Amino acid sequence: MKVLNKILSRYSGKKSDLVPLLQEIQSEYGYLSEELMKEVSHFTNVPESEIYGVATFYTQFRFIPKGKKHISVCTGTACHVTGAQQIIEGMERHLNIKEGETTPDEEYSLESVGCLGCCALAPAAMVNDEIKSKLSLRNIKKLFKGYKPPESSK
Repeated sequence: MKVLNKILSRYSGKKSDLVPLLQEIQSEYGYLSEELMKEVSHFTNVPESEIYGVATFYTQFRFIPKGKKHISVCTGTACHVTGAQQIIEGMERHLNIKEGETTPDEEYSLESVGCLGCCALAPAAMVNDEIKSKLSLRNIKKLFKGYKPPESSK
């Protein structure tokens, strides 16, 4: 909690601090855990339910950790018309997770994003900071070569 206390020390604890405070905490921890949300509630004197309301309003906030390999599939117009939804569904099947989830071993996480700015490379995705272009159901298997997802705990 030393890191969290350092972050909190830069803020006054006002309700108006919530968004930048949550952004900084997520930047440091990778996501907003239940424990972190309780600490923010205590620090700001804002009920947890209200903080969750703010955090769920903005798509930038995560409540589960990202995988070591975080996949962002572009769903912008060019990617959409060239099969982004089929790419997402193929990745979901291969990883045995749904969009917005992380594999139980925290190896992969999957999300869709509005645009990666790679329209000429559609359909495209980003794995961590590396663009993957002209994706197809056939070549997404190469992304996961040798990876067998653990059984889902659902």
